[in-house]
Amino acid sequence: MEAVALSEDLSDSTQRSDSDSKQQIYFIPYSWWRDAQDSVLGDSDGKRGILYVTSHASSYAGPMKIINNIFNSDLVFNLKREDTVHSGENGEVGVSGRDYALVPAEMWVQALRWHSDSKAAVKDGKCFSAAEDDMTDVYPLQLRLSAPRETNSLGVRITKKDNAVEFFKRACKIFSVESEMLRIWDFSGQTSLFFTNEKSKFPSYQRQSEGIPLELQVYGLSDSFKCREGKKDERAAQHSTITNSCCGSSVMMNGSGGITNSNFIRSFWGSSCEAGSLGLTGLQNLGNTCFMNSSIQCLAHTPKLVDYFLGDFGREINPDNPLGMDGEIALAFGDLLRKLWAPGATPVAPRTFKSKLSRFAPQFNGFNQHDSQELLAFLLDGLHEDLNRVKRKPYVEVKDGDGRSDKEVADEYWRNHLARNDSIIVDVCQGQYKSTLVCPVCKKVSVTFDPFMYLSLPLPSTMMRTMTLTVVNTDGNSQPSQYTITVPKHGKFEDLIQGLSVACSLGVNETFLVAEIYNNCILRYLEEPSDSLSLIRDQDQLVAYRFIKDVEQFPLVVFMHQLMEEQYMHGKMTSSFGIPLVSRLCNSASGSDICNLYLKLLKPFQTPRNDSQECLDSSESATLEEVSGTQDTTPPVLGGGVNSCYRNGADSPVDFGFQFYITDEKGTSKDKKIVMNEIVEKEESKQLNVLVCWPKKYIAEYDTRLLSSLAEVFKSSLFAKKPQESVSLYKCLEAFLKEEPLGPEDMWYCPGCKKHRQASKKLDLWRLPEILVIHLKRFSYSRCFKNKLETYVDFPDDNLDLSTYIAYRSDQICNRYMLYAVSNHYGSMGGGHYTAFVHHGADRWYDFDDSHVNPISQDKIKSSAAYVLFYRRVIEV
Repeated sequence: MEAVALSEDLSDSTQRSDSDSKQQIYFIPYSWWRDAQDSVLGDSDGKRGILYVTSHASSYAGPMKIINNIFNSDLVFNLKREDTVHSGENGEVGVSGRDYALVPAEMWVQALRWHSDSKAAVKDGKCFSAAEDDMTDVYPLQLRLSAPRETNSLGVRITKKDNAVEFFKRACKIFSVESEMLRIWDFSGQTSLFFTNEKSKFPSYQRQSEGIPLELQVYGLSDSFKCREGKKDERAAQHSTITNSCCGSSVMMNGSGGITNSNFIRSFWGSSCEAGSLGLTGLQNLGNTCFMNSSIQCLAHTPKLVDYFLGDFGREINPDNPLGMDGEIALAFGDLLRKLWAPGATPVAPRTFKSKLSRFAPQFNGFNQHDSQELLAFLLDGLHEDLNRVKRKPYVEVKDGDGRSDKEVADEYWRNHLARNDSIIVDVCQGQYKSTLVCPVCKKVSVTFDPFMYLSLPLPSTMMRTMTLTVVNTDGNSQPSQYTITVPKHGKFEDLIQGLSVACSLGVNETFLVAEIYNNCILRYLEEPSDSLSLIRDQDQLVAYRFIKDVEQFPLVVFMHQLMEEQYMHGKMTSSFGIPLVSRLCNSASGSDICNLYLKLLKPFQTPRNDSQECLDSSESATLEEVSGTQDTTPPVLGGGVNSCYRNGADSPVDFGFQFYITDEKGTSKDKKIVMNEIVEKEESKQLNVLVCWPKKYIAEYDTRLLSSLAEVFKSSLFAKKPQESVSLYKCLEAFLKEEPLGPEDMWYCPGCKKHRQASKKLDLWRLPEILVIHLKRFSYSRCFKNKLETYVDFPDDNLDLSTYIAYRSDQICNRYMLYAVSNHYGSMGGGHYTAFVHHGADRWYDFDDSHVNPISQDKIKSSAAYVLFYRRVIEV
């Protein structure tokens, strides 16, 4: 029966090979192929393969050879075709570990069947479960081939660009030409196309300068295959076979069934093997799958899940659940967990599980790096739906509290949840929190009790935001200053004003007018206190103009600066420059008033001059006032009068070549020139925009670099090393439970206002699960940047006490937890490496780094790499 089942599996595999990839070529050990060659080929001519021998590829000579080897990391070599065709009949040919064969897919499947049948016969009909392992012990390898003219050799290039990192490393070991000679027999007939001018018939033929791509399916060359071939018979003699079926899974060990109790694992495997070594099995990295390995190892050491999946979990599979995955994820995970807990197991290649994962979650397809927490979230949800005991989900109507107690409402929500969701995942991993929303307008309060699978805790540094603004005084007495303040990330504009007021010691009779500057003009004013700070981008440039409150009734005058002739300034060709200067002006101001006001605002930017020049300016100003004989009884500006710089009846300043024009908000037009002794006409209560034209000779008189100095709200530095931050896990939890306003993208529809409102939200823990999974939100994303926080989180490893954070307390339930697993992420965004730390009884911890499992001291468990924490509830006696 077992041989028949194996034959059917291989028959199905043959059909899949024929239909899916008729052109596939397999790269296999020649010794493995030689054993089955007679059975597969018989007396046909195909028994004679074309022999190739490897040699060094031509490279740069002389000193450039060393440089080329450093910068060119591709694997390049030649395959020289031997004139004599070999069949391998000589007993000495093809037995070296450096001899390989290229065979088509159908021949590989036939050889696989021959080997499987032979081993089944040797075992006298006993169950042999290697078929699936053999079928999955295959990985792809991309080559690029080229054939130089008038030669009998092929050029081969294997690149990191075309292959996963792990597969490229394996290729470097297989095709190393530095040591022993490597020989390859081609039984597929594909390479001969290069020498018959029929390259267009080659699989995946493309006219590329890098060569014609060829994908090989490499089989029988991984470490797991070699170990399995050497130990398979020995292991089969010591242990019984684990058999799985679609309707259920029964585990047999020495003729007895598995027992689901506290000592399940020990009784499951029997006393013949040392219990302390069980579960210490690594997972092979299939190519950037460390994120998956890390999460799986943490779940594979979750106490009740281990008992469950080593038991008869198959009877709870719900194949008819439309939200599930036909039970395939649960079966694949259960089979993988059994292999990890098998005694004497070698590192497991989770290819079957990976293929199922890629099928039902295409976002994890391929060999890119992913997020272990995202994989964990999908897996827990998938296992729940596959194992949901509820076959037909009832309709549940959510009712309002109607003045009932929170406990009564929470219990009702939980019963409704269990009526539709009942699985081992719900039993072990799901809790409940209370969510309170308050409308900022009508004060409508909405309370719901929602389930959670894990807690995603923000790091306190992610709850705050640093913003830099330039403060400009409008009294002309000081230069602009930059202030960096810290505000709530999801705060409001009033939080920004409050923080800035404290930072620059704003007086009680002073106020700010904040504006966004773009292209040397004011783009908009930020005046609404309830506006969200998320509307301000990091690359924006903000100026806070400091005013006296008593003059708020006067209209604004905005001065923009422009050169009369376009020229290079601060490294670029420009005509407009500088921060717009802002003040207030009375309605009946003349051109002279406007000129004096501008010179007053410009005074802090003057460059130092010698004493004789300053005396001359001072005496000239006094003389001008005597000549004019006029006095301004209504100061048009703040802070008193300004010395006049104009001769009686003059249209332009003395010793100044400035020209003033009324312009638009962007300073792009010169609507009307301002005459000094004429009243400037403007609309009531409207902003007056003035364009000031500078002659080239006066650029040196003022510090235009300071006038143009304007900082961005936040400028990230890719290479700046930030100081190591430290925070306790309790602080992260407090930040998670803190009341905060919803973001503009998460507006809440208020049933009272009948509109979407930016409500305030407050979360409270209500019901805690037996297994508490805590996700530390280290990664942040924006439209332009991705960032990882290296904050060190100090988390308890033996006594996480949440008694003070639970809203509903019961003396019958313990709210203390013990750490048993950690998923770690090392490195930066988009890459890095994942590992797992797992508690394995007493004070023993182990580091699971893909296929490597090593002990680790407990004092090394806490690090800034901790990403997902796994806690189990402490059982009080």
